[in-house]
Amino acid sequence: MGDIAATRAFFGPRAAGWEDKFPEDGPAYQRAVDELAVPVAGAVLDAACGTGRAIEPLRAAVGPAGTVIAVDVTVEMLTEAARRGRGGLVLADATRLPLRDASLDAVFAAGLLPHLRDTEGGLSELARVARTGARLALFHPVGRAALARKHGHELAADDIRAEPRIRAALAATGWRCESVDDADERYLVLAVREKIKPTI
Repeated sequence: MGDIAATRAFFGPRAAGWEDKFPEDGPAYQRAVDELAVPVAGAVLDAACGTGRAIEPLRAAVGPAGTVIAVDVTVEMLTEAARRGRGGLVLADATRLPLRDASLDAVFAAGLLPHLRDTEGGLSELARVARTGARLALFHPVGRAALARKHGHELAADDIRAEPRIRAALAATGWRCESVDDADERYLVLAVREKIKPTI
């Protein structure tokens, strides 16, 4: 990720009240998981899971035979997720995952993109752990323009989440971008892991 110490310093003190601050986000998470089309009995990663709002819909999607692994770098976020009864939690950096190559059927990443110091490096790490044909969702429950208005600033011209930039970054890291939805009510990019080329 970016500066892990800064990420922890920002999110740690906010973890306990995080979901209470954004109670309306639940349906948006559910819809994004639905569109990710996670395979039943599959293995799924919730990257930078925070308090784990995607864990329950992901677990419902994979069913009892599936696996959901949720990673985050902030202890307090994982503690809050555990307090809410969410399991499969791992303290780890989403850019250095403790997972085998080609071991996942899907990856869900909410709010991860702005925190990646090296976007292509982060997307490459997600690609490393994804099987050929695995699906990826890059999600935020608010679109870029709405979020910029909320914070009183203009959209940045170099924003990695802008459609041309995220499509290029995905293509460069082993993903085929299927769609970019950047409406006011949400940001959702869906992609598929390209065929893994054998190393020589």
